[in-house]
Amino acid sequence: MIVNRIHIILASFLLIFSVSCQDLKKSERPEDLISESKMIDVLTEISLLHAARNYNKQKLENTGVNIDSYIYEKFDIDSLQLERSNDWYAEQYTQYERIYDSVKARVQVMKNRLDSIREIEVKKEDSIKKAKKDSLAILNSLQGNTKNIDSLKLESLKQTEIEEVLREGKDSLIESPGVLKVES
Repeated sequence: MIVNRIHIILASFLLIFSVSCQDLKKSERPEDLISESKMIDVLTEISLLHAARNYNKQKLENTGVNIDSYIYEKFDIDSLQLERSNDWYAEQYTQYERIYDSVKARVQVMKNRLDSIREIEVKKEDSIKKAKKDSLAILNSLQGNTKNIDSLKLESLKQTEIEEVLREGKDSLIESPGVLKVES
């Protein structure tokens, strides 16, 4: 009984081994192979478009952009050429890995650049909000108690104060250099 099980297991391993040793036929290099640098551009663009679709599918659909058609027109390729090139590069592991590493690096550079731009924009918005808040605080302190003044009158007073500062040629937040006193 145990001997029969061992024979069955050995026969199974022999069958699996013989099937796994078949010679896989590699495809030939296509005549219209997309160059490696162009393939990096194509795959980068595809990854960006897929990210945009995954982020806000409705907005992308509303633009009427067909991702596939856009890629084919932009890079002057067709679907069969892209498919053949992708298949061939997939068989060339080291090249394919290099391509995907390049795509990943490009996307990371773009992300870093956009993050830094976003950070600058946030700083600008924060400084504008702070400047407005400081201006209103100064205006309120100049006007005294504004609790009894309705909002339309307050807006009118603010505008009058701003016009007065502009007429005098002063910045309401920065003291002009002529006011500085030099101590002897």
